[in-house]
Amino acid sequence: MTDHITRTEVLIIGASAAGLMCAIEAGKRGRQVTVLDHANKPGKKILMSGGGRCNFTNTDISAANYISHNPHFCKSALGRYSQWDFIALVDSYRIAYHERDLGKLFCDISARDILNMLLAECEKVNVDIRLDCKIETLEKTGNNAFSLRTSAGNFQSQSLVIACGGLSIPKMCASPLGYKIAEQFGHHI
Repeated sequence: MTDHITRTEVLIIGASAAGLMCAIEAGKRGRQVTVLDHANKPGKKILMSGGGRCNFTNTDISAANYISHNPHFCKSALGRYSQWDFIALVDSYRIAYHERDLGKLFCDISARDILNMLLAECEKVNVDIRLDCKIETLEKTGNNAFSLRTSAGNFQSQSLVIACGGLSIPKMCASPLGYKIAEQFGHHI
């Protein structure tokens, strides 16, 4: 590996639903975005969720559905991008879906429709997605940036988003990386 550093404004660890949505929104704001994931394909969890049809959102979403030390954060976030915004995006791609119990929305055909939509939106805003990328070290540097050494090279960014998920599905190669990073930066699990 060389000492070359890939510089980007936003570095996102995790190429599934949360990571891709974050990348899209940052890209829409004109930020240069790179997404890193240890898997060989993006969105593996999307593809298997909901029996392969993915529950992509619910019609009844409110801040009361979330646990947070700051309950106003959810209100603010949902006020900026609601389930109706995501449903409008799904509709714009003409993805057929149906509603199940408690307002859960699922694809009629395949979760791949949602993944393809997210990847198309990433492409529109020039998101760089790098797969098969193992995080080796991560540190915050003196100039309020983040430096990562990975199996795919070295990266530096102004902003870092951890969207690598949890350990819910071990056979999908889920790892404790997010927990380790949180602990490294003093967050309690």
